[in-house]
Amino acid sequence: MDEALLRSLTPSVLTVLVRRGADFAAAEDAVQDALVEAVRVWPADPPRDAKGWLVTVAWRKFLDATRSDTARRRREDRIEEEPAPGPAPAVDDTLQLYFLCAHPSLTPSSAVALTLRAVGGLTTRQIAQAYLVPEATMAQRISRAKRTVSGVRFDQPGDVATVLRVLYLVFNEGYSGDVDLAAEAIRLTRQLATAIDHPEVAGLLALMLLHHARRASRTAPDGGLVPLAEQDRTRWDTVAIAEGVRILQAALARDRLGEFQAQAAIAALHADAPTAGETDWVQIVEWYDELARLTDSPVVRLNRAVAVGEADGPRAGLAALAAIEDSLPRHTAAAAYLHERAGDLKTAAGLYAEAAHKAPNLAERDYLTRRAARLNTRRER
Repeated sequence: MDEALLRSLTPSVLTVLVRRGADFAAAEDAVQDALVEAVRVWPADPPRDAKGWLVTVAWRKFLDATRSDTARRRREDRIEEEPAPGPAPAVDDTLQLYFLCAHPSLTPSSAVALTLRAVGGLTTRQIAQAYLVPEATMAQRISRAKRTVSGVRFDQPGDVATVLRVLYLVFNEGYSGDVDLAAEAIRLTRQLATAIDHPEVAGLLALMLLHHARRASRTAPDGGLVPLAEQDRTRWDTVAIAEGVRILQAALARDRLGEFQAQAAIAALHADAPTAGETDWVQIVEWYDELARLTDSPVVRLNRAVAVGEADGPRAGLAALAAIEDSLPRHTAAAAYLHERAGDLKTAAGLYAEAAHKAPNLAERDYLTRRAARLNTRRER
């Protein structure tokens, strides 16, 4: 088997598939599957035309994946259209299913994706959006996870960290997406906190409560998004905030900081401010520094840049933002906001309009479009 030949042919085969109409991520998956097939077949039956063989097999793999993806979408659509189930049984084993789906034979990312799809009730598209990857890529990941666990015994539950990641993503989809799963995620996290004495479990529960407490104020009567600075804080659930802060303080006192505790600390600082202008942005930046150290996440660095813009001025925020890859989702929206704060309305309006085209949902697209229009109107006066 000439591995150098395979490597040299990969880019040209990928190019052929893209030119035939395959999107890049799906083409990459198909080519990788074709390479695996070549490794299996070629030693016993080498082709006369290596590139032609790879193109043929990769294109067939792409078509098979596309047909499978279409069928999957139809199944998901049918499931969404089904009526709600009747009363739940007295025994609730949902949390146990979360642990079983986080099987040790899977990587953490695959276990999370599989659990979200099989137990969490999210569609492949919603999971892909949460992971910031194309839907076709996520479909492949879930399919591989199913193949990996097919035939294995589900008697080795996964670890707490993977289950926490699943619950966190389920809550995020319920909090900001099209399916209301936030209350269910909180319920399961409460169960987990009762069963396991772990500071990160407490941190996640505190984070959920603090975010959920603001939910009623996040949308206007017409369904439009209301940013945090403009929310009516009298509508925040002070009971949930008090509980979240109490749980967080007890977790932080154990001096075993994790990413969910750090996120909850940021949410608590927002909840503690009587008005947006009284927000302690300096402390929030410090917590983002801790969170970046714990996660090395580009999304965290993006949020930190916005916080720096609030604490040290928009120019400082733009400088921090410049160090972050501009292809990151919501990067353009963050740049628009910081330019608006800096008084550069023309640039900000253009960036808001650009961000609206990239928005992942209609509500966010509408909000960004309105921001762009409002700035253009101010400039024309």
